[in-house]
Amino acid sequence: MNNQHTHEGTSCGCCRREFLGAMGLTAGSIALQFTQAAIARDASAAEIREKGTATVMGAFLYPPSDSMRVKGGWWSWPGNDFDAEGRQKQYMSSIREIEQKLGMKILMEDKPVDEKADLETFIDKVKQAKPDGLLLIPFKHSSFAHIDQILNAVGAMAEEGIPTVIHSCLGVKHGPITAYRKPGIFMIQSLDNMDAIECGMNMIKTRRLMKESRIISVAGAEDGKEAIVPFWGTTVRTFSLKRFEEEVNKTEITDAVKKLARAYKRDAKKVLEPADPEIVQAARVHFANKRILEMEQGDAMMMDCLRRGELMPCMSFMTLRDEGIAAGCENDLGPTLTLMLVQHLFNRPGFQHNPAFETEVNHYFASHCTTGSKLFGPDKPQEPILLRNYGHTNDPTCCPQVLWREGEDVTMAHIIPREKPQMLVYSGKVVKSYDMPPIGGCRTNVEITINELDDVCDVKGHHNVLFYGDYAKRLRQFARLFGMEVVV
Repeated sequence: MNNQHTHEGTSCGCCRREFLGAMGLTAGSIALQFTQAAIARDASAAEIREKGTATVMGAFLYPPSDSMRVKGGWWSWPGNDFDAEGRQKQYMSSIREIEQKLGMKILMEDKPVDEKADLETFIDKVKQAKPDGLLLIPFKHSSFAHIDQILNAVGAMAEEGIPTVIHSCLGVKHGPITAYRKPGIFMIQSLDNMDAIECGMNMIKTRRLMKESRIISVAGAEDGKEAIVPFWGTTVRTFSLKRFEEEVNKTEITDAVKKLARAYKRDAKKVLEPADPEIVQAARVHFANKRILEMEQGDAMMMDCLRRGELMPCMSFMTLRDEGIAAGCENDLGPTLTLMLVQHLFNRPGFQHNPAFETEVNHYFASHCTTGSKLFGPDKPQEPILLRNYGHTNDPTCCPQVLWREGEDVTMAHIIPREKPQMLVYSGKVVKSYDMPPIGGCRTNVEITINELDDVCDVKGHHNVLFYGDYAKRLRQFARLFGMEVVV
């Protein structure tokens, strides 16, 4: 891959500032250190990758209500008619549902933590088990003293502390909560907000999924080398462009390939440039990509995809994202990690894109030659698509132009992979998708507003990831829980 920065002749790849280098695997200030791993030539030869189950340990914290009912007993907040034991049963029923829905373990102490011995026992259990996260639910204002001890011993304030979700029912604690809005903590103060608890649990699960995931990097000439992304723990495994071409070439035009090609054509609002052979070729590329993911036991893919001629993966990357599989353009690590994060947290495919700016109305313009089309999630209908040729070559190709829905809330993010990673986070609304022509750029385009900045020209990042929904707050909470810096 050419590691020179140029504006001319790079089409969708202009100003690629992350993830360049001799192997296409240097991201910003981070250089991945690769070692040789076993090369899987077919699915049966691939090593079996074991994945664990995200585990959270937790406790309710409050004194027995009977102990407060004696003469002179002082309830303070939440008050003498708060049924702590009944509330614990109610919460546990919901927590079991969350546990089942997310496919994780949430191990709550049966007995509420109040006495010093109970507190010490819980802390010792956590130290031995080293779970992925903690869930602490206090039902009395004074119980925050115990929470402080847990945070200092094993939680966010401890060295290599465990990410901690705290749910304080509104009316349990009075006064400032600034001390609990720090890195390593997701502080929820709300009335019986099980949705927020579920979000916190899903954040912890997502963090583990990212750590156990493998990205297949289709680039360069070397096979089977692996590197670990700092902080995230995600494995990146190389797969040469030569082998990719071989996989496409040996993909026969089977009934399954023809069926996918017919679906591309049938589901399109209109077919413009591509003829049937180009649509069939796009389907062949997709089946090759799926086979590569299976052979290499990959959870996501990224590719040095520019100037691939008839091997352009634009339609395949749309389909992969619609299936819930992150597929990053131009072998760019940060956006690929972001696509993975967004898929796990919100079940939405993202749109990795090049930025531009509509200066006269202060709008942001995003454009690239592929995106997910099921923008509300894999189980939802497609947005309207046009079948186009790739926007920057005369080679016979097929790629999607997806039309975004006017007025829809959107979020934009970009993980900058470093030893101490950053994440760009913005939000806004869709203004419109333009016809092409008259607009230029890449095939899919969308103009949006930006909420966080007075001047959209101050938006940072290249290859940011745009997706449906107002999730900026949740991304900031995720970043805080895991000690990431948020940048706007």
